[in-house]
Amino acid sequence: MNESEIFVVVYKISQKTNQTAYVVGGYVRDEILNSGCHKKDIDFVIVGSGLEFARAFAEMLGVKEVEDTDKFGHSAQESEAKVGSLIEFPDFDTARFVFADNEGIKEVEFAGARAEAYEKNSRKPTITATTLDLDLSRRDFTINAMAREVLAGAVSAEIIDPFNGQIDLTNKLLRTPLNSAETFSEDPLRMLRAARFAAQLGFSIEHKTYEALSVNRARLKIVSPERIREELMKLLATKIPSIGLYILHETKLFNEFLPEISMLEGIEDVYGYQHKDNLSHTFKVVDNIALQSPKSLLRYAGLLHDIAKPETKKFVSGRGWTFDMHEHLGKKQARVISRRLRFSKEEIEYVAKLVRWHLYPIAITDDGITDAPIRRLIVNAGDDLADLLILCRADITTGNPKKKGQRLKNYDVLEKRILEVMEKDKLRAFQSPVRGEEIMEMCGLKSGPTIGKIKKALEDAILDGLIPNEYDAVKEYFLKVKDEYLQDVQDWEKE
Repeated sequence: MNESEIFVVVYKISQKTNQTAYVVGGYVRDEILNSGCHKKDIDFVIVGSGLEFARAFAEMLGVKEVEDTDKFGHSAQESEAKVGSLIEFPDFDTARFVFADNEGIKEVEFAGARAEAYEKNSRKPTITATTLDLDLSRRDFTINAMAREVLAGAVSAEIIDPFNGQIDLTNKLLRTPLNSAETFSEDPLRMLRAARFAAQLGFSIEHKTYEALSVNRARLKIVSPERIREELMKLLATKIPSIGLYILHETKLFNEFLPEISMLEGIEDVYGYQHKDNLSHTFKVVDNIALQSPKSLLRYAGLLHDIAKPETKKFVSGRGWTFDMHEHLGKKQARVISRRLRFSKEEIEYVAKLVRWHLYPIAITDDGITDAPIRRLIVNAGDDLADLLILCRADITTGNPKKKGQRLKNYDVLEKRILEVMEKDKLRAFQSPVRGEEIMEMCGLKSGPTIGKIKKALEDAILDGLIPNEYDAVKEYFLKVKDEYLQDVQDWEKE
């Protein structure tokens, strides 16, 4: 269903229900900018009931599946919206319709013209119906506070622009329609959106608006972690994420939901020995990943890859500044932070894995390295090996062209070796061919730590190249070592 078809249906419903519909926000903005980046989302404001209008839209298209949610401020994505379903937000007089066409997933949202305001310490806003002009006044930025009326199969040429959003588009400026403190107090997530739009559009933030980000940052505490996570991931999805990341840092917005990032800043000097600024390095790593992969979650892993360096930093005579074991502590901190932001279990483990292993590949790129550590890399990284190597390459931020070139060349050699070992050992789906059930049967034991130890010993022998990853060879090795483990069980039982 293309845009014209959507507008035809919207206009028919508008005529039938006697409610005027306007296309607003990013769609209008990007039409003016001649940018197609927002075309997959079309937002409509209805002067009337947005919920009833959306239901009529779904009925006309034959959509029967409806998902109801009362999660304040949560998007359809957070409600795990299904393609071809209508997701309702009754408390906001809003509904979102998700469907697929030849261009991919498209989302159409209908909202009644409304004003909303948060109480001082509440995450639940008060919603009241209002006029189109007042609805536009409560939007985040002037460039998103424009509307065009839906006509028969199209939209009007006239742009309703009460806050000079078109001028701000020309000047590439982000400015709030009303007093910035009022705008950000109404919905504090807009402060994060300022950073995201600055990175996404390459715009500057108007001076007073920028000051208000820092002054009002504590208001962000009333916003749910889910909404903050979603906005952070949108920022990370931009072409140059560091633009927005620096804004979050400089305004101290990071301190309200991810204070660990600001702790990366700073350079210490001891006897003339300095370490690099881990904050600027981290932001550069995220930008480097953005050049290689569109995955926002991988970029998020880049944001956290050195998160434990402040706690592991130590000056050691003869070595200089060290950050020993920061990848191990970083794995734990990545889990804590990601749980705080309500990432899924699978996402948390993915990020934790990349943080834990991001130093390992560079350590095995030396000449003459054996197959054993490469096998361990393949097994430990699993299906995320390609992403891990992207992170490792992005982690090279040295300004020395010769050093950078050599390190990248080392990774080229490593990737070639990985393919060779994979082909030789068939490790992509690695596990011992002698399984736990067989070990229990041959040892006469039930499932327990001893079986786990034996299985690990077999796998380590394969990874170390002591035996090939073949059933007969592994079984023969098992028969040689099993008595050692069974003796431990017998000794324990005697005690």
